[in-house]
Amino acid sequence: MLVADLVGTAVFAVEGAIAAMRSQLDLLGVMVIAFIVALGGGVTRDLLIGATPPRAVADWRYPALAFAMGGVAFVFHELVLGWSGSTLIVLDAAGLALFAVAGAQKALNFGISPFVAMLMGTITGVGGGVLRDIVLARVPVVLQADLYASSAFVGAAVLIVGRRLGVPPVAAALLAGAACLLLRLLSVHFGWQLPKVLEA
Repeated sequence: MLVADLVGTAVFAVEGAIAAMRSQLDLLGVMVIAFIVALGGGVTRDLLIGATPPRAVADWRYPALAFAMGGVAFVFHELVLGWSGSTLIVLDAAGLALFAVAGAQKALNFGISPFVAMLMGTITGVGGGVLRDIVLARVPVVLQADLYASSAFVGAAVLIVGRRLGVPPVAAALLAGAACLLLRLLSVHFGWQLPKVLEA
């Protein structure tokens, strides 16, 4: 869980920094957005399940990693801003999968019921992005993207079902992460979306 949390933190910090730079924010703004995207979902989850103080506050490695990755992205902005859209989608899907798995597992560790643990995994995966979009005055991507939150929920569900069936923790985490990643990438490729109400 720690490895997934830290890698997800690094991935989402870079993604947040890219979004901030594309919104023409200065260095401070880039660092703040990187921090929010990397740690916002985990902080929200920890507060909801009673894991206080949140890991992002109690463990210096999390904010240090978020700020470091935001700073690296800022310094090498010409490189990261040149990444293709498909690269960013894969990067985002990987971060989503890592956080969905880590979030659901942490909720289980705190004695949260399986269904709510799935929701906590989803919140961990999408929470930082929602906060980012609110700060940047945009409609949150989670509300309009192809099966974004749904992919996180499915990944968390696979983890919990796997653990209930006796699958070893690492294997269950890998299966869950792969399910989330695959569903997210397939939904983007094929344009899968949840039903919408369209005005006549």
